[in-house]
Amino acid sequence: MGVMNKLMTAIPETDYETVQAAIRYLSENGPDVADLERFSRALGLSERQLTDLFRRWCGLSPKSFAQAVALDHAKSLLAAQESVLDTTYEVGLSSTSRLHDLFVTYEAMPPGAFRAKGEGIDMVWGAAPSPFGTAVATMTEYGISGLGFADGNTTVEQAFEDLANRWPRARFTRDDARVAPVIAHVFDPGRWSADRPVRVVLIGTDFEVKVWETLLKIPCGKATTYSQVANHIGRPTASRAVGAAVGKNPISFVVPCHRVVGTSGALTGYHWGVPRKRAILGWEAGVISAAH
Repeated sequence: MGVMNKLMTAIPETDYETVQAAIRYLSENGPDVADLERFSRALGLSERQLTDLFRRWCGLSPKSFAQAVALDHAKSLLAAQESVLDTTYEVGLSSTSRLHDLFVTYEAMPPGAFRAKGEGIDMVWGAAPSPFGTAVATMTEYGISGLGFADGNTTVEQAFEDLANRWPRARFTRDDARVAPVIAHVFDPGRWSADRPVRVVLIGTDFEVKVWETLLKIPCGKATTYSQVANHIGRPTASRAVGAAVGKNPISFVVPCHRVVGTSGALTGYHWGVPRKRAILGWEAGVISAAH
Protein backbone atom coordinates (compact mmCIF):
# COMPACT_ATOMS: atom_id res chain seq x y z
CA MET A 1 0.00 0.00 0.00
CA GLY A 2 3.02 2.30 0.16
CA VAL A 3 2.78 3.33 -3.47
CA MET A 4 -0.95 3.77 -3.14
CA ASN A 5 -0.51 6.10 -0.20
CA LYS A 6 1.59 8.33 -2.42
CA LEU A 7 -0.89 8.16 -5.29
CA MET A 8 -3.45 10.97 -5.16
CA THR A 9 -2.05 12.65 -2.04
CA ALA A 10 -1.78 16.19 -3.40
CA ILE A 11 -3.10 16.43 -6.93
CA PRO A 12 -4.09 19.84 -8.32
CA GLU A 13 -7.71 19.85 -9.44
CA THR A 14 -6.63 21.58 -12.66
CA ASP A 15 -4.89 18.33 -13.66
CA TYR A 16 -8.28 16.94 -14.58
CA GLU A 17 -8.83 19.75 -17.09
CA THR A 18 -5.68 18.63 -18.90
CA VAL A 19 -6.76 14.99 -18.62
CA GLN A 20 -10.07 15.91 -20.27
CA ALA A 21 -8.15 17.53 -23.12
CA ALA A 22 -5.99 14.41 -23.37
CA ILE A 23 -9.07 12.19 -23.63
CA ARG A 24 -10.49 14.39 -26.39
CA TYR A 25 -7.16 14.11 -28.22
CA LEU A 26 -7.07 10.33 -27.80
CA SER A 27 -10.67 10.02 -29.00
CA GLU A 28 -9.71 11.80 -32.21
CA ASN A 29 -6.32 10.19 -32.74
CA GLY A 30 -6.65 6.75 -31.22
CA PRO A 31 -4.68 5.11 -28.39
CA ASP A 32 -1.34 5.02 -30.24
CA VAL A 33 0.68 7.78 -28.58
CA ALA A 34 4.13 6.45 -29.35
CA ASP A 35 4.74 9.94 -30.67
CA LEU A 36 4.91 11.43 -27.19
CA GLU A 37 6.24 14.72 -28.55
CA ARG A 38 3.17 15.23 -30.72
CA PHE A 39 0.81 14.24 -27.92
CA SER A 40 2.41 16.62 -25.42
CA ARG A 41 2.59 19.45 -27.93
CA ALA A 42 -1.15 19.08 -28.64
CA LEU A 43 -1.79 19.68 -24.94
CA GLY A 44 0.64 22.59 -24.67
CA LEU A 45 3.05 20.66 -22.45
CA SER A 46 6.58 19.37 -22.69
CA GLU A 47 7.09 15.61 -22.80
CA ARG A 48 8.37 15.69 -19.22
CA GLN A 49 5.38 17.73 -18.05
CA LEU A 50 2.95 15.34 -19.73
CA THR A 51 4.63 12.29 -18.23
CA ASP A 52 4.72 13.90 -14.77
CA LEU A 53 1.04 14.84 -15.08
CA PHE A 54 -0.12 11.29 -15.71
CA ARG A 55 2.23 9.79 -13.14
CA ARG A 56 0.83 12.25 -10.60
CA TRP A 57 -2.81 11.92 -11.60
CA CYS A 58 -3.18 8.18 -12.02
CA GLY A 59 0.25 6.56 -11.63
CA LEU A 60 0.45 5.55 -15.30
CA SER A 61 2.59 6.65 -18.22
CA PRO A 62 0.77 8.58 -20.99
CA LYS A 63 0.92 5.48 -23.22
CA SER A 64 -0.47 3.21 -20.52
CA PHE A 65 -3.25 5.68 -19.81
CA ALA A 66 -4.07 5.87 -23.53
CA GLN A 67 -4.39 2.09 -23.59
CA ALA A 68 -6.55 2.17 -20.47
CA VAL A 69 -9.15 4.45 -22.06
CA ALA A 70 -9.19 2.63 -25.40
CA LEU A 71 -12.00 0.38 -26.56
CA ASP A 72 -9.71 -2.66 -26.45
CA HIS A 73 -9.22 -2.07 -22.73
CA ALA A 74 -12.97 -2.00 -22.14
CA LYS A 75 -13.26 -5.26 -24.08
CA SER A 76 -10.54 -6.84 -21.97
CA LEU A 77 -12.39 -5.82 -18.83
CA LEU A 78 -15.32 -7.83 -20.12
CA ALA A 79 -13.24 -10.95 -20.73
CA ALA A 80 -14.55 -12.61 -17.57
CA GLN A 81 -17.97 -10.98 -17.54
CA GLU A 82 -19.80 -14.28 -17.10
CA SER A 83 -18.36 -14.67 -13.62
CA VAL A 84 -17.75 -11.08 -12.48
CA LEU A 85 -21.05 -10.81 -10.63
CA ASP A 86 -21.17 -14.38 -9.38
CA THR A 87 -17.69 -14.86 -7.99
CA THR A 88 -16.90 -14.42 -4.32
CA TYR A 89 -13.61 -12.53 -4.05
CA GLU A 90 -11.54 -13.48 -1.04
CA VAL A 91 -9.89 -10.82 1.06
CA GLY A 92 -6.12 -11.10 0.73
CA LEU A 93 -3.31 -10.52 -1.72
CA SER A 94 -5.49 -11.67 -4.60
CA SER A 95 -8.18 -9.13 -3.83
CA THR A 96 -6.52 -6.05 -5.32
CA SER A 97 -9.46 -5.56 -7.64
CA ARG A 98 -11.75 -5.22 -4.64
CA LEU A 99 -9.80 -2.50 -2.85
CA HIS A 100 -12.48 0.06 -3.56
CA ASP A 101 -15.45 -2.20 -3.03
CA LEU A 102 -14.31 -3.47 0.36
CA PHE A 103 -14.40 -0.07 1.94
CA VAL A 104 -18.00 0.69 0.97
CA THR A 105 -20.94 -0.27 3.16
CA TYR A 106 -24.50 0.59 2.29
CA GLU A 107 -28.06 0.43 3.38
CA ALA A 108 -31.25 1.07 1.46
CA MET A 109 -33.79 3.54 2.78
CA PRO A 110 -37.35 2.22 3.09
CA PRO A 111 -39.32 2.52 -0.18
CA GLY A 112 -41.56 5.05 1.55
CA ALA A 113 -38.67 7.53 1.70
CA PHE A 114 -38.45 7.45 -2.09
CA ARG A 115 -42.20 7.72 -2.59
CA ALA A 116 -42.28 10.67 -0.19
CA LYS A 117 -39.53 12.34 -2.29
CA GLY A 118 -37.30 12.65 0.79
CA GLU A 119 -39.88 14.36 2.99
CA GLY A 120 -38.70 14.52 6.59
CA ILE A 121 -35.07 13.77 5.69
CA ASP A 122 -32.32 16.28 6.54
CA MET A 123 -29.32 16.34 4.22
CA VAL A 124 -26.14 18.37 4.12
CA TRP A 125 -24.33 19.08 0.91
CA GLY A 126 -21.02 20.52 -0.13
CA ALA A 127 -18.23 20.59 -2.70
CA ALA A 128 -14.53 19.67 -2.66
CA PRO A 129 -11.76 18.87 -5.16
CA SER A 130 -11.49 15.40 -6.67
CA PRO A 131 -9.36 13.74 -9.38
CA PHE A 132 -12.29 14.27 -11.79
CA GLY A 133 -13.10 17.92 -11.20
CA THR A 134 -15.02 19.43 -8.30
CA ALA A 135 -17.08 16.76 -6.55
CA VAL A 136 -20.46 17.69 -5.11
CA ALA A 137 -22.01 15.43 -2.48
CA THR A 138 -25.18 15.17 -0.44
CA MET A 139 -25.25 13.29 2.86
CA THR A 140 -27.76 12.03 5.38
CA GLU A 141 -27.05 10.83 8.89
CA TYR A 142 -26.83 7.35 7.37
CA GLY A 143 -24.18 8.18 4.78
CA ILE A 144 -23.62 9.61 1.30
CA SER A 145 -26.86 9.93 -0.65
CA GLY A 146 -25.52 11.64 -3.76
CA LEU A 147 -22.21 12.31 -5.51
CA GLY A 148 -21.76 14.19 -8.77
CA PHE A 149 -19.34 16.55 -10.46
CA ALA A 150 -19.03 20.17 -11.52
CA ASP A 151 -16.76 21.37 -14.30
CA GLY A 152 -16.49 24.12 -16.90
CA ASN A 153 -19.99 23.40 -18.20
CA THR A 154 -21.67 22.66 -14.88
CA THR A 155 -21.51 24.92 -11.83
CA VAL A 156 -21.40 23.58 -8.29
CA GLU A 157 -24.95 24.84 -7.78
CA GLN A 158 -26.18 23.08 -10.91
CA ALA A 159 -24.51 19.84 -9.87
CA PHE A 160 -26.19 20.15 -6.46
CA GLU A 161 -29.58 20.81 -8.05
CA ASP A 162 -29.17 17.72 -10.19
CA LEU A 163 -28.77 15.66 -7.01
CA ALA A 164 -31.32 17.54 -4.89
CA ASN A 165 -34.07 17.29 -7.50
CA ARG A 166 -34.24 13.57 -6.82
CA TRP A 167 -35.58 14.33 -3.33
CA PRO A 168 -37.40 17.67 -3.69
CA ARG A 169 -39.00 17.50 -0.25
CA ALA A 170 -35.81 16.87 1.70
CA ARG A 171 -34.24 19.70 3.71
CA PHE A 172 -30.75 20.67 2.50
CA THR A 173 -28.07 22.67 4.30
CA ARG A 174 -24.70 23.48 2.75
CA ASP A 175 -21.70 22.47 4.88
CA ASP A 176 -18.49 22.15 2.86
CA ALA A 177 -16.42 21.57 6.01
CA ARG A 178 -18.42 18.46 6.89
CA VAL A 179 -18.59 17.08 3.36
CA ALA A 180 -14.97 17.70 2.27
CA PRO A 181 -13.34 14.99 4.47
CA VAL A 182 -15.79 12.40 3.15
CA ILE A 183 -15.02 13.33 -0.46
CA ALA A 184 -11.30 13.18 0.32
CA HIS A 185 -11.76 9.68 1.77
CA VAL A 186 -13.67 8.47 -1.28
CA PHE A 187 -10.93 9.48 -3.72
CA ASP A 188 -7.83 8.51 -1.73
CA PRO A 189 -6.79 4.88 -2.42
CA GLY A 190 -4.45 5.00 0.56
CA ARG A 191 -7.50 5.23 2.84
CA TRP A 192 -9.57 2.47 1.24
CA SER A 193 -10.06 0.01 4.05
CA ALA A 194 -12.81 -2.23 5.35
CA ASP A 195 -11.90 -0.95 8.82
CA ARG A 196 -12.93 2.62 7.87
CA PRO A 197 -15.77 2.20 5.40
CA VAL A 198 -17.54 4.93 3.52
CA ARG A 199 -21.23 4.66 4.28
CA VAL A 200 -23.72 4.96 1.44
CA VAL A 201 -27.50 5.24 1.60
CA LEU A 202 -29.50 4.14 -1.44
CA ILE A 203 -32.81 5.90 -2.05
CA GLY A 204 -34.79 4.71 -5.06
CA THR A 205 -37.41 2.26 -6.29
CA ASP A 206 -37.00 -1.39 -5.34
CA PHE A 207 -35.80 -2.13 -8.88
CA GLU A 208 -33.29 0.73 -8.91
CA VAL A 209 -31.87 -0.28 -5.54
CA LYS A 210 -31.41 -3.87 -6.76
CA VAL A 211 -29.47 -2.57 -9.77
CA TRP A 212 -27.32 -0.25 -7.64
CA GLU A 213 -26.59 -3.05 -5.15
CA THR A 214 -25.42 -5.15 -8.11
CA LEU A 215 -23.13 -2.37 -9.31
CA LEU A 216 -21.37 -2.47 -5.95
CA LYS A 217 -20.38 -6.07 -6.71
CA ILE A 218 -18.40 -5.16 -9.84
CA PRO A 219 -14.73 -5.19 -8.77
CA CYS A 220 -12.42 -2.27 -9.47
CA GLY A 221 -10.61 -2.99 -12.72
CA LYS A 222 -13.48 -5.08 -14.11
CA ALA A 223 -16.57 -4.33 -16.15
CA THR A 224 -19.90 -5.91 -16.98
CA THR A 225 -22.79 -5.26 -19.35
CA TYR A 226 -26.36 -4.12 -18.89
CA SER A 227 -27.62 -7.55 -19.92
CA GLN A 228 -25.39 -9.26 -17.36
CA VAL A 229 -26.75 -7.00 -14.63
CA ALA A 230 -30.29 -7.82 -15.80
CA ASN A 231 -29.52 -11.55 -15.62
CA HIS A 232 -27.99 -11.17 -12.18
CA ILE A 233 -31.12 -9.59 -10.70
CA GLY A 234 -33.36 -12.20 -12.34
CA ARG A 235 -34.77 -9.89 -15.01
CA PRO A 236 -33.05 -11.10 -18.20
CA THR A 237 -35.35 -9.15 -20.52
CA ALA A 238 -34.99 -5.87 -18.63
CA SER A 239 -31.70 -4.60 -20.10
CA ARG A 240 -33.23 -1.26 -21.06
CA ALA A 241 -34.76 -0.79 -17.62
CA VAL A 242 -31.38 -1.66 -16.12
CA GLY A 243 -29.78 0.96 -18.35
CA ALA A 244 -32.25 3.55 -17.10
CA ALA A 245 -31.56 2.63 -13.47
CA VAL A 246 -27.80 2.77 -14.05
CA GLY A 247 -28.25 6.23 -15.57
CA LYS A 248 -30.16 7.36 -12.49
CA ASN A 249 -27.47 6.21 -10.06
CA PRO A 250 -27.11 9.23 -7.77
CA ILE A 251 -23.79 8.21 -6.21
CA SER A 252 -21.14 8.43 -8.90
CA PHE A 253 -17.85 6.56 -8.54
CA VAL A 254 -18.71 4.94 -5.19
CA VAL A 255 -21.60 3.04 -6.76
CA PRO A 256 -19.59 2.22 -9.90
CA CYS A 257 -21.98 2.70 -12.80
CA HIS A 258 -18.89 3.59 -14.86
CA ARG A 259 -18.02 -0.13 -14.89
CA VAL A 260 -21.09 -0.99 -16.95
CA VAL A 261 -20.42 -0.92 -20.70
CA GLY A 262 -22.08 -2.02 -23.92
CA THR A 263 -21.87 -5.65 -25.03
CA SER A 264 -19.17 -4.66 -27.54
CA GLY A 265 -17.16 -2.90 -24.83
CA ALA A 266 -18.31 0.53 -26.02
CA LEU A 267 -18.38 3.15 -23.27
CA THR A 268 -22.02 4.07 -23.64
CA GLY A 269 -23.74 7.03 -21.99
CA TYR A 270 -22.72 8.25 -18.57
CA HIS A 271 -24.66 10.86 -16.61
CA TRP A 272 -21.50 12.85 -15.89
CA GLY A 273 -20.10 12.52 -19.42
CA VAL A 274 -18.35 9.73 -21.33
CA PRO A 275 -14.95 11.52 -21.11
CA ARG A 276 -15.22 11.35 -17.32
CA LYS A 277 -16.19 7.67 -17.55
CA ARG A 278 -13.04 7.06 -19.60
CA ALA A 279 -11.01 9.03 -17.07
CA ILE A 280 -12.33 7.04 -14.11
CA LEU A 281 -11.58 3.70 -15.79
CA GLY A 282 -8.06 4.92 -16.66
CA TRP A 283 -7.54 6.19 -13.11
CA GLU A 284 -8.68 2.85 -11.66
CA ALA A 285 -6.22 1.09 -13.95
CA GLY A 286 -3.53 3.18 -12.28
CA VAL A 287 -4.75 2.24 -8.83
CA ILE A 288 -4.62 -1.46 -9.69
CA SER A 289 -1.16 -1.06 -11.23
CA ALA A 290 0.14 0.78 -8.15
CA ALA A 291 -1.16 -1.90 -5.82
CA HIS A 292 0.69 -4.73 -7.55
